[in-house]
Amino acid sequence: MHQKPYTGQERRGTPRSGTHIPLKLSQEDGEIVTETVNVSPVGAYCRVNKRIEPMTKLNIQILLPTRRAEKRFAKTIHCQGIVVRVDPGQAGGFYNIAIFFNEIAQRDAEAISDYVASSQA
Repeated sequence: MHQKPYTGQERRGTPRSGTHIPLKLSQEDGEIVTETVNVSPVGAYCRVNKRIEPMTKLNIQILLPTRRAEKRFAKTIHCQGIVVRVDPGQAGGFYNIAIFFNEIAQRDAEAISDYVASSQA
């Protein structure tokens, strides 16, 4: 089932990109490799194959697509985040989670911000 785009007033303070960016989520009981549904400099929304409880702390690795002097590469961003929301996915066995980046370097948040701005242009 395809969701209709949101047409109401945006309540979030930071813009986000709806592109799919690879990321790895690590916690005490293992790792999950997934991709974003959307991302902003302050957090990400993604789909995972197991339930992660709200307030779970995660180590996150993001492979942010970057272009410099006509060359494309992935900038690796390491940060920490906290799961702030868990929604059951429409397909059984999957969950959509919202992650707040509680520890991210300023330069990495700026790189994500630049990416979001360029993806909306």
